[in-house]
Amino acid sequence: MARVCQVTGRKPVKGHKVSFSNKKSLRRFMPNLQTKRFFLAEEDRWVTLKLTTDAIRTINKNGLLSVVKELRAQGQKI
Repeated sequence: MARVCQVTGRKPVKGHKVSFSNKKSLRRFMPNLQTKRFFLAEEDRWVTLKLTTDAIRTINKNGLLSVVKELRAQGQKI
């Protein structure tokens, strides 16, 4: 499960690629994943996360410590 956001859980989804002649064939829509390093000051260490840009905005809004606490409560190792 490489293309999954660690915070939001977004994955690739399937949809149709529609040509000019309106033929439809399946394709995958990939999430906008970024690998980002954050400094967790409370533990005095760097944390590397694979996130969507939406999750980066969530961390900026709520704070890194609260997001990390939620992830650890879900059972993820960080």
